[in-house]
Amino acid sequence: MQNLHTHTVFGDGKNSPEEMILGAIRAGCRSLGFSEHSPLSQDADSDGWSMEASQEPVYRLEILRLREVYQDQLEIFLGLELDVDTPVPELPYDYLIGSVHGVWRDGRYHSIDAGEEEFVKNVREYFGGDCYAFAAACFERAAEFLPRCSCQIVGHFDLVTKFNEGGRLFDESDPRYVNAALEALETVMKQDMIFEINTGAISRGYRTVPYPAPFLLKAIHKKGGRICITSDTHSASTITYAFPQAAALAESCGFREAWVLTKDGFQPVGLEKYRN
Repeated sequence: MQNLHTHTVFGDGKNSPEEMILGAIRAGCRSLGFSEHSPLSQDADSDGWSMEASQEPVYRLEILRLREVYQDQLEIFLGLELDVDTPVPELPYDYLIGSVHGVWRDGRYHSIDAGEEEFVKNVREYFGGDCYAFAAACFERAAEFLPRCSCQIVGHFDLVTKFNEGGRLFDESDPRYVNAALEALETVMKQDMIFEINTGAISRGYRTVPYPAPFLLKAIHKKGGRICITSDTHSASTITYAFPQAAALAESCGFREAWVLTKDGFQPVGLEKYRN
């Protein structure tokens, strides 16, 4: 097994990179990819969840150091999670995840996932109380950003549903939502990127199912898209959290394999690897 979506104390994670490595070894992983939140532009307020620009070189050196230390126990990859409000990284990485964490409205940056209270406030004050308009803005940003970000992986494509467990904020079957999501997906899939099935919101108690929703996964499969399974982990105890559930979801939507990163690039593996 492998997880490529990993956060540490360099961003909003709870554990050091070495603690995450030891957690991955305990979980039976053969490899681990670090993908700290890249520094945001000065105009976008991350409220502490992204890495400071001054820390990026330190982060790189630490992951590369640990790669050497643990080379006989775990294959380690150096990655970064880019946001639409991220300056283009100047240094090379093994892989990049492209994600949208916020939208702009009336000259202000509004986080998608900072908390349910802030989500509701943003919708009420800047989108006229219309959750569908907010969701459409999120997907529009994804459609604009992801095809040009040079990323290999699409992160939590429908993050806008993070606080919508049970449909308590809006109806995810409403055509206004479905059409906005599928329209953005159509644009994003013009690039050959891998969509993650992400269990992070489950481990942190926000959801009971992974991202993305089944209707999106079925559309990705129908169009010949690829998936990987990630935990978006922020702690050493959740490296492979709910991977069997993610694999079962993938299978129910038609997939039979997930893609993992190797020293020779991305390669497919059977989903049965994630059920054990």
